[in-house]
Amino acid sequence: MPNIFLESHNIKNPYFGFGQFNYHIIKGLYNINIPSDLDITLHAKNIKDLKSEFGTYFNYKKYHSFRRYKQLGVRKKYDLWHSLNQNTKIEPYYNIPYVLTVHDVNFVEENPDDQERFLRFKNKLKRSSAITYISNFAKVSTHQHFEVPNVPEYIIYNGNPIREITLPPDYKPALTSKRPFLFSIGEFTERKNFHALVQMLEYLPDFNLIIAGNNKTDYAQNKLANTIKKLNLTNRVIITGKISDLDKQYYLKHCSAFVFPSLREGFGIPPMEAMRFGKPVFLSNNTSLPEIGGKFAFYWKNFDPQYMSEVFEQGMHKYLAQKDEYIKAYTDRANSFDWDISAKQYLQVYKDVLQ
Repeated sequence: MPNIFLESHNIKNPYFGFGQFNYHIIKGLYNINIPSDLDITLHAKNIKDLKSEFGTYFNYKKYHSFRRYKQLGVRKKYDLWHSLNQNTKIEPYYNIPYVLTVHDVNFVEENPDDQERFLRFKNKLKRSSAITYISNFAKVSTHQHFEVPNVPEYIIYNGNPIREITLPPDYKPALTSKRPFLFSIGEFTERKNFHALVQMLEYLPDFNLIIAGNNKTDYAQNKLANTIKKLNLTNRVIITGKISDLDKQYYLKHCSAFVFPSLREGFGIPPMEAMRFGKPVFLSNNTSLPEIGGKFAFYWKNFDPQYMSEVFEQGMHKYLAQKDEYIKAYTDRANSFDWDISAKQYLQVYKDVLQ
């Protein structure tokens, strides 16, 4: 019976980044009922939590630190290895079929001096039997910066983490706005470009702005904070820090629009989540975001604050004039990104490689 090893130890945070991806792929494989003649082994630290949710549906292997894992000298032969995290140092010690999922190669531009990461990713490509990409942009940019082996390649979109809206009617987070507000979420880095939203806000006096995510970064403490202070918008910009899933649902449900001026995205889950609530989404016309937003999203071609405010006002006018049509289009598009469909596609990749 073929045994597939999922290098999934980054599942420790199921609400963000690789953890979110790992969890939902595993949950999707659980939902679709994998064939009885196929075994899947999960590599994770929180085995107890996974067993409480998935029982004996999967096999489990305890994750240890990289150094300890090497000392274990693991030699059990698996029939296929799937590296869900393109950055992990954990690799099989033997030459077996190897599937690599590429999320993005933004590090080439963001950290051009990180040769260790560059070489690690290059070696992962070299050993791959098949490569999956979470967007066409991820595929194109990988081919642009790396020599990609002549192996089968697949584009498998992520699913929408918010399949069902579970927000209680009376739920309210600790921080909110009494005025109409725009909402954005993500890691506070230069790439997310949140300061452009603050600059735009100066031209939109009727709105506040709420931004959620890890705000302990240098970008948050310096460039973003300085922009807010310089424009005297302290009373109109609310920085929540990290939030719960219910907080996120509240902001998505009650915001006037979702705004996301990111410079680089391998996929872009937050806009998809906003569309699930039928909210107008305003995105930068960069990288993978047009793939996700589709024709009903509104796009910024540059980040001049007055221009951004004009795109916003024009987009809101169109949205409100055809609100029912836009809501249906957004929710239909959001629902078309389904983790169970993604899991079926990954399962087919495993079958193709094993054959």
